[in-house]
Amino acid sequence: MTALEAEKRIAQLVHEIDQHNYRYYVLSDPSISDFDFDVLLQELIKLETQFPQFLSSNSPSQRVGGQVTKEFVTVKHKFPMMSLGNTYSQDELKDFDDRIRKAIGNEFEYVCELKFDGVAIGLTYHNGTLVRAVTRGDGVQGDDVTANVKTIRSIPLQLKGDNHPIEFEIRGEIILDKKSFDRINRDRLDIGETPFANPRNSASGTLKLQDSAEVAKRKLDCFLYALYGDDLPFNSHDEGLKKAAEWGFKISSHYKLCSSLQHVFDFIDYWETERQHLDFDIDGIVIKVNNYRQQEELGFTAKSPRWAISYKYKAQSAITVLNSVSYQVGRTGAITPVANLEPVLLAGTIVKRASLHNADQIEKLDIRAGDTVFVEKGGEIIPKITGVDTTKRNETSKHLQYITQCPECGTELVRKEGEAQHYCPNETGCPPQIKGKIVHFTSRKAMNIDGLGAETIELLFEKGLAKNIADLYDLKKEQLVVLERMGERSASNILEGLEKTKEIPFERVLFAIGIRYVGDTVAKKVARYFGSYNKIEQASLEQLAEAPEVGGKIAESIFTFVRNTVNAEVVRRLEKAGLQMSALHDENMPMGHKLKGLSFVVTGVFDKFGREELKSMIENNGGKNSSAVSAKTSFLLAGSDCGPSKLEKAEKLKVKIISEDDLIKMLE
Repeated sequence: MTALEAEKRIAQLVHEIDQHNYRYYVLSDPSISDFDFDVLLQELIKLETQFPQFLSSNSPSQRVGGQVTKEFVTVKHKFPMMSLGNTYSQDELKDFDDRIRKAIGNEFEYVCELKFDGVAIGLTYHNGTLVRAVTRGDGVQGDDVTANVKTIRSIPLQLKGDNHPIEFEIRGEIILDKKSFDRINRDRLDIGETPFANPRNSASGTLKLQDSAEVAKRKLDCFLYALYGDDLPFNSHDEGLKKAAEWGFKISSHYKLCSSLQHVFDFIDYWETERQHLDFDIDGIVIKVNNYRQQEELGFTAKSPRWAISYKYKAQSAITVLNSVSYQVGRTGAITPVANLEPVLLAGTIVKRASLHNADQIEKLDIRAGDTVFVEKGGEIIPKITGVDTTKRNETSKHLQYITQCPECGTELVRKEGEAQHYCPNETGCPPQIKGKIVHFTSRKAMNIDGLGAETIELLFEKGLAKNIADLYDLKKEQLVVLERMGERSASNILEGLEKTKEIPFERVLFAIGIRYVGDTVAKKVARYFGSYNKIEQASLEQLAEAPEVGGKIAESIFTFVRNTVNAEVVRRLEKAGLQMSALHDENMPMGHKLKGLSFVVTGVFDKFGREELKSMIENNGGKNSSAVSAKTSFLLAGSDCGPSKLEKAEKLKVKIISEDDLIKMLE
């Protein structure tokens, strides 16, 4: 066969196999046998091996995997991957509906969809070709898992037709159907491994496997349900789903347009029982306003869209016996009471422990050792006790007395006014807090130090080599290699990982040092606002409270932390070790405080920047973004094709309307 003949045959095989994949995995309507399909695939693989110049990264042959990913690259989402607000009752849905009607009137429709119990994924296509697949992560950034996602045959590598945007993102849920899940567990039992607890955990674990060939064997599936882009060629969610199906995406047929709240309730009621007959798990229903312009008008809260909500079906519950209560100490000193239960099967998992949350919860439940209790998973990872069967209570049982001293270091516990939890205040001397802070410091979202997991940190602490995070930078190779399960290579990896942390920006260092209430978002805002740890140390309580995302509680926590002499010494040692304690001024850092105290609403389509870029520019210069126009709005930043209701409201409230160029001039 000549090269020209091979090129033509490969192109023909790629087209044929893509069509068969689409019919089998998307339409569930195969047109050839599995054997005939395998014959075609093997012919393609053989030709691509003989003529590698014609092998495309999006060839169907690449779906069998084989690429090994040692480390998943973190990618920032172009459009933040927000979570949905949850509701469990019709009354709460009525409240949601009332808020929608109050904001946009009565002329709108809902789209009701199944809430798949899987792993969220964002797929980016350029010129019809899959170029990137990213997990949800923390909503702002996630892991690039493209090599693994390419093994999922229901996800098109090349789109059908040519009427799609040049670039767009489509989001969905990667799932493992019940049959595949059972097959995997049988295989795991056969080789003496522990079976997976549920399909969702299995799908999540599979997606992060390093060998894509292993991922291919698991036979993951994917339903797509939302499109994002700057110039999408349709006006509603329903329209988008229909277009996506034409392009070759697997769109669930189990969605419905609803013109009234009663139709939404009917849909929810139907699937509460019918879901038992599905081949995959769902845990509720998602309700969205259909029209895109109305979605934009409704806007977003800090964490979720105002135009969508999820209705969660009531969690499965079980009955068991409470044997005892123990107490855990977290890295911030928070005390969590834990119920030790007689093992019971709940939602596919053997449950032995459940959270009791705090002293108020124990008192509210009046729970006692030996009680028969009701346990459920209410959309949470950790099971919880929801009630007690007092008819089965032993007459000699006694009320539980909440502990008054730390179970680890014996320090008297404190409970601040207005807070539910007790705390151990001995943050620099309580072992679980010390170890927890080190684990947090080395974690992926913080310093991301390879090889320093919880077990290694426990060992370092026991040997007296790490009593705080600064001690890590004093570690020597000869100290590490003699430790249990630690060789030359592992020791070198740890030291190399520590060295790399010196390149990590200040905002992540601030998050990593573990100030109570300061998560990664708050750390980013505070780091950009003050610019250096030294300025944070010098700031008054009032000045700290003025920073974005910082209220009185967070300000007080930062103020107390930086004035603790032990913490101050640790931070000085970190700075001496080479960690960045001030912000570098680049395009991602604040350009000043020119917009401090000003509130903006951004709407419409812009020529020079995307909406998210403009919002970042506003925040980086001290301004605040809001989703709705109000009397407190300083400026409405309006592009083309913006919502008329926002313009009308801005004019009515005499809010100044500015253009993209006006904003740029304000920042010059």
